[in-house]
Amino acid sequence: MDYIKAFLVGGLLCLIGQVLMDKTKLTPARILVGYVVAGVLLGAVGVYAPLVEFAGAGASVPLTGFGNTLAKGVREAVAEDGFLGIFTGGLKASAGGITAAILAGLIAGFLFKAKDKS
Repeated sequence: MDYIKAFLVGGLLCLIGQVLMDKTKLTPARILVGYVVAGVLLGAVGVYAPLVEFAGAGASVPLTGFGNTLAKGVREAVAEDGFLGIFTGGLKASAGGITAAILAGLIAGFLFKAKDKS
């Protein structure tokens, strides 16, 4: 049942993104930024945490989950470090994911040769 819930929630998030690309003039980059900001806002008001508990990876893996992680990290760092936690909390909470993305990009850059678009 966990797989079904993750598939449905993750699929719904992807469906919303696809509809936005098909029916609006928004670029994919703007939609991605919108997803991160939506995750931050939903995480900040406490709405996203129950969704993550319900759907697991279906809610924590997409970009909205990254935004939620940033908001959660800032909230915890502010509780520990005060005002300076605003600047450090998001990066501390998401450092593992950011590092994995950079390393995956680096490995892909070494393994594959870039081609011109023409």
